[in-house]
Amino acid sequence: MDQHQHDDARAAAALTVGDVLAAVHELWPEVLAEGWDAVGLVAGRPDSEVERILFAVDPTAAVLDEALAWGATMIVSHHPLLLKPVSSVAASGFKGEAVHRLIEAGCALVTVHTNGDSAVGGVSDVLADALGLRDVEPLAPTGGGSPEEGIGRVGELAGPQSLADFAALVFSILPAVAGGVRVAGDRNALVRRVAVCGGAGDSLFDQVRASGADVFVTADLRHHPASEVREAAGKGTPYLIDVSHFGSEWLWLTPAAAALRHVLAGRGFAPDIRVSTVNTDPWDFVLTPGH
Repeated sequence: MDQHQHDDARAAAALTVGDVLAAVHELWPEVLAEGWDAVGLVAGRPDSEVERILFAVDPTAAVLDEALAWGATMIVSHHPLLLKPVSSVAASGFKGEAVHRLIEAGCALVTVHTNGDSAVGGVSDVLADALGLRDVEPLAPTGGGSPEEGIGRVGELAGPQSLADFAALVFSILPAVAGGVRVAGDRNALVRRVAVCGGAGDSLFDQVRASGADVFVTADLRHHPASEVREAAGKGTPYLIDVSHFGSEWLWLTPAAAALRHVLAGRGFAPDIRVSTVNTDPWDFVLTPGH
């Protein structure tokens, strides 16, 4: 092989943003995203080369600091930077500043949000697996999708546990954040059937009741919806466990990075992929009775 052929072969082997997007679409198809969502490529040219990929929950300024200091050429974030439509990306605002920093550094940004929730091996699958659930199925199956796809998951513990012990298990698998874990229900009640939804899941209470779950683990539970669920249940089920939105989705990053690495390796690519070490939970401290 002469030098020209060697250079052509090296060029052909270069991983591009488009290559990564194809792998992302295979793992977390965009058709699974909710209609209100904004997923896919946010910044970057499809033909740009990718050598280092950082996975993160949120594309915050601190995450961009970390990514660009490392020399990342792509960020895969769970939460969208531009979920709501904008009329300007001027750097006078934090979203515009993020877009400018990405473009100026040659770093692409792709969002895997509700498609990453619904897909097999997605956010709620990882949460269910971390809790040791068996016979897992979607809490809200996707219309026309495979039986394994959908928002949330519901499954069975290996054996009954007290609500207090199960809440302690939930607490133990999540990253340390200021808000901790909140529980509604009799701490001594036994639970076995568990519903989970990474991120905000209080739109799924009807599905939780229909599933027969003893307890529902999710994030961002608001006062009125949570109160109404518990009032309707009396002293019965479902009990509620409210966790950090960031924490419930952070668990997905490592298996997601491994899945992308595996797919790309099967196509002859070996980029450097790592998970962000930045805690993007927005709360810094909490006060509790006695403190």
